[in-house]
Amino acid sequence: MTTTRAGFVALIGEPNAGKSTLLNWMVGAKVSIVTHKVQTTRARIRGVALDGDAQIVFVDTPGIFRPRRRLDRAMVTAAWGGAADADLTVLLVEAHRGVTPGVEGILDALAQLPKGKRIALAINKIDKVKSEVLLALTKDLNDRFAFVETFLISAERGHGCADLKTWLAGQMPEGPWLYPEDQIADLPLRMLAAETTREKLTLRLHQELPYQLTVETENWEERKDGSAKIDQMIYVMRDGHKGIVLGKKGETIKAVSTAARQELEEFLGRKVHLFLQVKVRPNWLEERERYSEMGLDFRDGNV
Repeated sequence: MTTTRAGFVALIGEPNAGKSTLLNWMVGAKVSIVTHKVQTTRARIRGVALDGDAQIVFVDTPGIFRPRRRLDRAMVTAAWGGAADADLTVLLVEAHRGVTPGVEGILDALAQLPKGKRIALAINKIDKVKSEVLLALTKDLNDRFAFVETFLISAERGHGCADLKTWLAGQMPEGPWLYPEDQIADLPLRMLAAETTREKLTLRLHQELPYQLTVETENWEERKDGSAKIDQMIYVMRDGHKGIVLGKKGETIKAVSTAARQELEEFLGRKVHLFLQVKVRPNWLEERERYSEMGLDFRDGNV
């Protein structure tokens, strides 16, 4: 009889270290937002990957950074909660940035985790540095912390990711699978759809605005022809922001809607009718229900 394995792996690191890109590679589908902007992952998104008889449930935590606002604090708490709860944690460090103050802070915090917590190191974006720089960084990081294993990868290109995945599969505890074989994420579809639209907004807009808006799926209707009608609300904090999201003659929101709809159709494998509205809600960052929508704890945002 075949022995199955299943367990949780937390991906941690600074914002933009490549956690979402690695998660999406491991799962083989897009379950987490990937943008050029930092701090775009808000919720702890679980992606489910299979390797042989093992099921690896990845917890893609928000990037760990110095929090300023309630939402920031709740995100950082979620990140450390993911690491504490997982069977194994993988720290991602960008090869070309090396040991930044942020990485030093994470290493200090890892040292405070309960004894027996196993941490692996994945140095990402290895194509951006020369081999001697890579070797020096690998030695430096392993001198600073007792990692159980070190991997050199490029999540964007897939280099080294298969070796990491196979190793992680072998580390998972024996036991039944935690999710059905065909399930790749435990995010409700409504939230996945909202995250898709938020990604397109983030890519389209500039500066601080993407961090001052949120998207919620208000209605999801399954139609008889097999298509889905999805109504979403984009909450912004100021009237001026509403104008930016809408764009001249509605061009911005039209482009965002088209891009989000196309990606959702590809993901769901069927036709999608997506309807977006924008509403000004000055205090959405301080509303408890917004946090539960994102899978974050409102109380974790307290100082």
